Amino acid sequence: MEREPLRRHRLSGLFTDGKRLLTRNLTPGKRVYGEELVVSGDEEYRVWNPRRSKMAALVLKGLETFPFESKSNVLYLGAATGTTSSHISDIVNEGLVYCVEFSPRAFRKLLNICGERANMMPILADASAPDKYSGQIGPVDVLYQDIAQRDQVPIFQKNLRFLRSGSVGYLMVKARSIDVAAKPRSIYSKVGKEIKAGGLDILEQVELDPYEKDHAAFVVRMSKGRSRHSSNLNI
Repeated sequence: MEREPLRRHRLSGLFTDGKRLLTRNLTPGKRVYGEELVVSGDEEYRVWNPRRSKMAALVLKGLETFPFESKSNVLYLGAATGTTSSHISDIVNEGLVYCVEFSPRAFRKLLNICGERANMMPILADASAPDKYSGQIGPVDVLYQDIAQRDQVPIFQKNLRFLRSGSVGYLMVKARSIDVAAKPRSIYSKVGKEIKAGGLDILEQVELDPYEKDHAAFVVRMSKGRSRHSSNLNI
């Protein structure tokens, strides 16, 4: 059975055939993680797998807040081997994606991807110590974090310094990394309270099941009248 032709998704910069999510390939003919390539008209697109990318899962779960534009600059914490950050690179094709990754093994693979994509900058660093890479990063329009550590929220908070005022951040929370014994929803509740206490407004909170078990996404923005340097989150 033939698939439906590609059309623009309701979120800017994304495409769909009715079931699958796709981005326009910035590097035609090249794959990043074995994803399917689809040609439609004169353009090539990459299928964005929601079981390999929490951002794709979030979109398919009904995400409403999507500030990525062609000229957006993005700080991506926990870029790993470049699966999700490469799709973001497709979308912000005239912008820049700062890709921070701590694992040398993952970073080696990330380097190869960044070498093929002029708008991805690899940074080998610990996201919990942003002072060490602050000189390499300018103000960003979006902050995105996907790090499997206990102190996920404090790390996110430390990196808010790079986010432009009024801009949006995405925090992908892995409940089992914060507390393996606690129920995930109790973790999400605690995270939500800490986020609000730290001067952030929660725009959306979405659990990522069935694509990602025990994960939830928090979409946030700095509260009016609060400085991104004045809050302190502790979990």
